[in-house]
Amino acid sequence: MRLAVIPARGGSKRIPRKNIREFCGRPMIAWSITAALESRCFDTVIVSTDDEEIAQIAKSEGADVPFMRPLALSGDKAPTLPVINHALNWLLEQKKPPSEACCIYATAPFVRSEDLKRGLEMLLSSKSLFAMSVATFAYPFQRALRLQPTGRVEMIYPEHVMTRSQDLEEGYHDAGQFYWGSLAGWRSGKPLIGPDTSAVVLPRIRVQDIDTTEDWHNAELMFEYLRKSGDL
Repeated sequence: MRLAVIPARGGSKRIPRKNIREFCGRPMIAWSITAALESRCFDTVIVSTDDEEIAQIAKSEGADVPFMRPLALSGDKAPTLPVINHALNWLLEQKKPPSEACCIYATAPFVRSEDLKRGLEMLLSSKSLFAMSVATFAYPFQRALRLQPTGRVEMIYPEHVMTRSQDLEEGYHDAGQFYWGSLAGWRSGKPLIGPDTSAVVLPRIRVQDIDTTEDWHNAELMFEYLRKSGDL
């Protein structure tokens, strides 16, 4: 069987109740649940949460919540790997070991079922332990600046002060949408980002980290534009 796990703890600090706050007409988590269900990649879509309200909303959107996540894995510093392995261990105890599992973030309204399918195909064809969503930086990271205590600027990579942008290597970052992994990968203890991971490249217009009120506003504008243009 194949499993989707959507981590959604209740204690978001920067944007309170972020996982279930209304985003373009629906609870934020609903968009991730819908994409997982519509992809038809999964036999089971589980929401891992410590919060009863999140659990009820997740169930109403079609996900399963067969257990409540322990408090030890629900703090704001809880890493992704232990949370996914907690869900995997629960299934193993139920004698339902998945062959592959995908972590889909609850705050990824731009995630598409087609991208989840591409992720599974990449995982299987590459024989990697993991496959993750990535996107290119909008600006060359080699030209990043550092602010000194005085308020003045300096280049983090001064060796590239005279390098033309078109001559710089393109950089990629975690798109923050999903991580596919084999059962062996999730249980290996290896990091999600490393030489055992393949990339599923997404267009930048469908990638937005949502950590601040400004991020949220920008994401809603992007989402509405893509929805009106038929790209979502």
